[in-house]
Amino acid sequence: MHQNKLFNQTQLKLAAWYASVMGLILSICGIAVYLHMEQTYIQAIDQEVQTLAGTLHDSLEPVLEQPGQLNAAVKQTLPGICLGTTPCKPSIPDSHIHVLGINNRDPYYVRFLTVSSQLLATVNTPPQVNISPQGETWQTIVDRQGQRYHQFSILLKTSTGQPWGYLQVGRSLSGYHNHLDSLKVFLILGLPIAMLLIGGASWWLAGLAIQPVYDSYQQVQQFTADAAHELRTPLAAVQATVESTLEVEDLTLPEAQMTLQTIERQNRRLSQLVHDLLMLSRIDFNALSMKQQICCLNDVVNDLVEELAAVAITAQVSLTTEFKSDQPLYVMGDEEQLYRLITNLMINAIHYSMPEGLIIVRLLKEDQAAILQVQDFGVGIAPKEQSRIFDRFYRVNRDRSRQTGGAGLGLAIAQAIVKAHHGSIRVQSQVGQGSLFTVRLPLK
Repeated sequence: MHQNKLFNQTQLKLAAWYASVMGLILSICGIAVYLHMEQTYIQAIDQEVQTLAGTLHDSLEPVLEQPGQLNAAVKQTLPGICLGTTPCKPSIPDSHIHVLGINNRDPYYVRFLTVSSQLLATVNTPPQVNISPQGETWQTIVDRQGQRYHQFSILLKTSTGQPWGYLQVGRSLSGYHNHLDSLKVFLILGLPIAMLLIGGASWWLAGLAIQPVYDSYQQVQQFTADAAHELRTPLAAVQATVESTLEVEDLTLPEAQMTLQTIERQNRRLSQLVHDLLMLSRIDFNALSMKQQICCLNDVVNDLVEELAAVAITAQVSLTTEFKSDQPLYVMGDEEQLYRLITNLMINAIHYSMPEGLIIVRLLKEDQAAILQVQDFGVGIAPKEQSRIFDRFYRVNRDRSRQTGGAGLGLAIAQAIVKAHHGSIRVQSQVGQGSLFTVRLPLK
């Protein structure tokens, strides 16, 4: 197939289209995964920050007394608190982290602001975080090193319900960006590798998809060449006969009759060949009208043995039958086609038998099937050729087929008829010992 330019180009186009579509799908899926992970990470961070802020809010409001003032109870609740702008960098106690369910160790900070947004105290304040006025509930702030933080603000009230100030809880987004950067690198590096693998798989799958088409194309080419060859032989004979006859000046009646007989014989051969080709074509397209009737195989075999007796005598072979079933065997099908099937097998056996040879036609019953066997003791078939004997125009011994006038369609037609009757056909043969053709048909 790779030597055929047309199929190579077709395979390449199929592989390219398949790889392009799969690449587009993977790219869309990769972008969707990235956006989903980005949204999932930020939602998880917001949930942790909001949970921490809510817990601190619920813990501190009952102990707040004066607006904008931190009492001892607040310091006991948050031991690491730093008043005012005192530089300190304590960590949130492990007990808070454990209770709040915070598993990520990214820097957190807590800020307390008055109602007028003046800084009162901090906990775990990151360095150089710009203090922004209280405004929106959620804010994204950036320190002087470019580090980004997500911050949540909530209003605190005293135990008497007066506005006390604001609580701000923030968390660094460094881990969030690291996760996204890792995912981005994975997608950027993984997509080309995946495309290479998809390209190779696409080429292989395209080859698998095209192979049956290529096999059919080869069969059509072979069939066309064989049909042309078979048609050319009788046409050439007719042409030569006509030309030689035209060169005779005084054509006698016997010479004219001989010419017409030659033309008639070649025309009969052409008609039979065309008829066989049309029959095979109709069977292939299920266009052959098959009569459904009950047929007795015993009667068909007996009739054919009588009809082909003269052909067998001419070939110096003997025809005999062996019926191994006590009851006649009946099948449902087209009697005319079954006649053609058994005729082809018997004619084939006669043509490939040696003089003084024997041909046995057997009928037996096996389970719910009728078994027809045609056995000869002739030249036999080599093992490497047994798989091809049902191919159209294939002949094991071409010289012998030329002598008998065969075109190599008999066994192909026999196989097609068997398949049309939902049966099977196989051959067993050894060179020099003969062949055994076995047909299995469902019983009525």
